[in-house]
Amino acid sequence: MMIRALDPAADAALLPGLAAIMVEAVAGGASIGFMAGFSQAESLAWWQGRLAAAAQGEVLIVIALDDGGVAGTVSLVHAAMPNQPHRADIAKMMVAKRTRGRGIGAALLTAVEALAVAQGRTTLVLDTISGSAAARLYERAGWEKVGDIPAYALMPDGEMAPTTLYTKRLA
Repeated sequence: MMIRALDPAADAALLPGLAAIMVEAVAGGASIGFMAGFSQAESLAWWQGRLAAAAQGEVLIVIALDDGGVAGTVSLVHAAMPNQPHRADIAKMMVAKRTRGRGIGAALLTAVEALAVAQGRTTLVLDTISGSAAARLYERAGWEKVGDIPAYALMPDGEMAPTTLYTKRLA
């Protein structure tokens, strides 16, 4: 297993693999911003936009690779406002179904936190569906629960779900 930052100039060939795990995640019920029926073509277009954003320095994409290709990903989204150079959001944490239960999510989280520190980002925030496996992962990794927002996000099937906000202060 290799975990590293995606290189926007050299890693375009990984986009179909990233698109595939996103489609798989949405089909599996993950609330990552997309609804049921999300296609490979739509996912690929979304990832092409993310690659462009990464090339502009707006986002840092971390990938996990194994012999089967892309095994997972998470993104560090830089805060856009001038008074927030120390802050970033963690977004789009996904682990391929074939690799779940092997610690890849925790390893991705550790890697993105280390990259955040290297970039001077010391306050991180994220949100996830309350009570989800992702919420348990973040809590095990020392993220502080800030609060819950009822009926915040739609699940891919259209059901309304509560969201928990988390923060982590890095040294």
